[in-house]
Amino acid sequence: SFPFRLFPLREHGMNWRARPLTCQEIQAFRKSEEVMDRFIRAYKLMLGFYGIHLVNEETGELKRAENWRERFENLNRFSHNNLRITRILKCLGEMGYEDYQVHLVKFFLTETLVEETLPNVKRSALDYFLFTVRSKEKRRELVHYAWQHFKPQSSFVWGPRDKLRKYR
Repeated sequence: SFPFRLFPLREHGMNWRARPLTCQEIQAFRKSEEVMDRFIRAYKLMLGFYGIHLVNEETGELKRAENWRERFENLNRFSHNNLRITRILKCLGEMGYEDYQVHLVKFFLTETLVEETLPNVKRSALDYFLFTVRSKEKRRELVHYAWQHFKPQSSFVWGPRDKLRKYR
């Protein structure tokens, strides 16, 4: 028997004993109402651990949870959380929750670049979280959003400045 992963992927992770998912397994998961319900419960549980609340299950809209200050302190202190968040984002894409990906990435971009509450997550948000978003169009929107709020804008390296200036 193989160890169970909360957010399985088609790639190896840090746990060398856990085998990657196959495309057939992903399709089977996506067809199972029970599996998808459990997946959303697990997602909400992890969001709660990070100080985030899922406002709308249809859209994936998020907001800070009541305990956000204490949870953000944890996120800022322990960088291993960033690997888990990247894994969750990739898994959301695998399971067909691409809109959830967009909301979670935008949440972290807002908290790191606008609110400046998660300075130690900023690099992961820009280097990794952003690029898990499957929709090229949505990813472009998020890169543009990041560029708009990045300080100093001249140091932004996650997209070509000429295209970012002309965007929309």
